[in-house]
Amino acid sequence: MPDSPISKDTLEYLAGLARIELDPQEEKKLLKDLQNILSHVSELRKADTAGVEPMNGGTDLVNVFREDAERHDTNLGHGPQQFPDKEKEFLKIPPVFGRAADDAGNPE
Repeated sequence: MPDSPISKDTLEYLAGLARIELDPQEEKKLLKDLQNILSHVSELRKADTAGVEPMNGGTDLVNVFREDAERHDTNLGHGPQQFPDKEKEFLKIPPVFGRAADDAGNPE
């Protein structure tokens, strides 16, 4: 891409600003990718947008919120009574990482 808006020097400058190191192979691929992206953007700029109203946010949808209302007969707070194993005010679960809680202090 001879008339590309991004050159190897520009890419090296941007990599320096971003504090990233690129090996020659990464540099070559990234330069090609950025040139393709900028080429695509250039094509998009050619589109006739006269009479098209600008959008902000990508949609015309509006959030609809309901008013908060008191709810009766919910199951809020009923989980602990139905939990199979408890110790004091804590709910016990099976070991997650393979060893039982009793074995946790004993190195093998």
